[in-house]
Amino acid sequence: MSCGEPHETDCSEVLDHLYEFLDHEMPDSDCTKFEVHFEECSPCLEKYGLEQAVKKLVKRCCGQDDVPTDLRAKVMGRIELIRSGQTVPEHDVTAAPATSQES
Repeated sequence: MSCGEPHETDCSEVLDHLYEFLDHEMPDSDCTKFEVHFEECSPCLEKYGLEQAVKKLVKRCCGQDDVPTDLRAKVMGRIELIRSGQTVPEHDVTAAPATSQES
């Protein structure tokens, strides 16, 4: 998505790192760049607002449940693969091989 207007911080960069911004997982200098971008770019601001609302809804509806340790480890492993630019397998590499139910 891009609004077609030139910005100091490109729309694709903002959208690629939107959850890092939402989760306060980026340096203050980057947060400032994103805030400036949102002031200039209504499509990105709209996407930010939507993702922020979804995050609040999920927290409200599911925020009390404990995440199983193995699920958290799997998710974090996938995130690290994506961040490092590695290919993410389509199937769960930690799951046991499927067995045939046919006899």
